[in-house]
Amino acid sequence: MKLYQGYDRAELCHQYNARATVTGEYLAAILAQYAAHSADMRARLRCFCDIAYGSHADEVLDIFPAENGNGPVLVFIHGGYWRALSKDDSSFMAETFTRAGASVVAVNYSLAPSASLEKIIDQNRRAAAWIHRHIARYGADPERIYLCGSSAGGHLAGMLLADGWQEVYGVPKNIVAGACCISGLYDLTPISHTHINDWIKLDSVSAHRCSPQFHLPASSIPLLISYGEFETDEFKRQSDCYLHAWRDRGFAAGYVAMPGTNHFDVVLKLMDRDSPLTRSLLEMMGL
Repeated sequence: MKLYQGYDRAELCHQYNARATVTGEYLAAILAQYAAHSADMRARLRCFCDIAYGSHADEVLDIFPAENGNGPVLVFIHGGYWRALSKDDSSFMAETFTRAGASVVAVNYSLAPSASLEKIIDQNRRAAAWIHRHIARYGADPERIYLCGSSAGGHLAGMLLADGWQEVYGVPKNIVAGACCISGLYDLTPISHTHINDWIKLDSVSAHRCSPQFHLPASSIPLLISYGEFETDEFKRQSDCYLHAWRDRGFAAGYVAMPGTNHFDVVLKLMDRDSPLTRSLLEMMGL
């Protein structure tokens, strides 16, 4: 039975199984690089670690101040299909960006299935609100907050770009100055038909409520979209549709091609000052 975009359940499970696009050994090596490079950043750079943005033990973040003060802020939201990884795996790009003049914040959040997707979205919104209120203490400009998220983090960045939450959280509507979404999911409709729903537990109503594709902002926010060359067709289509929806509204949005990369290693290119992804993001940030 065809369920979404002409796919049946088995085909959807294949399309949304990012892990199946690489070998287990390769994936383990990439995840180890996330952790090792991030630990190296915490060891070598000036860092304020485990700063609480909420009352739950998971609601913490790491701040890497820029080498020169009063610059923009790059807020990185990690992936892991909402059930894996943490901020401790998510600061590998800190040296590249702090040297360029941006402070870097790696955000932690609770993981499914212990936390619902709506709770995870709420945590990231509260983290953004905390950063807006407090980041000036760390020498950064709260009016220049830029988001970067990979995979599930790309989805969560999209939910921070949506309208309707800012007033509730006591922050201005323009709290986000720009965003870079990498290999994200923007329409969660198909997720309820896949094995992923075993831990994220969406129905049609909550999938729509939690989909950035259906909650675009009313006014333009600069957006970059990127994904690996070797992603599945559905990961690519989701990104392309989100990008086109942005452009259809007349908003500033660009695509950054990353040839030779996959769902997992594309984000490591943020460590390279000269990669197309890093150059595009720094240019967006005015650096």
